Amino acid sequence: MTLEELVEQVAKHVAAQTDAIWKGDAKTGNKHARKYNAAIDQLLAHGDAGRDALLVLFKHERMDVRVTAAATLLRYRTAEAKAVLEEAAKGQGLVPFEASIVLKRWNEGTWSLDPG
Repeated sequence: MTLEELVEQVAKHVAAQTDAIWKGDAKTGNKHARKYNAAIDQLLAHGDAGRDALLVLFKHERMDVRVTAAATLLRYRTAEAKAVLEEAAKGQGLVPFEASIVLKRWNEGTWSLDPG
């Protein structure tokens, strides 16, 4: 799978997980979480090229996709990722809450989704 295809898989499965959660379907949500996490792992295995490929998701139409990409790339592209998270955190609901928690953990020095 190309880097672009892996990025598409991340976006597709993040959106599908969120949609499943809103429908109260945790089992399906977990299935999609495993799939997007696997795609992220494959991207990160490509080092900076994989991380750079994920950057396009900072401008994705869906906030959940933007927040996932920003959380993943927070250590790599801190300023841009924080800007995405801060914008998302201004809203109400689950995704803005998740963005605010990521920022809180980052500011506390306990964020470790993408270890250096």
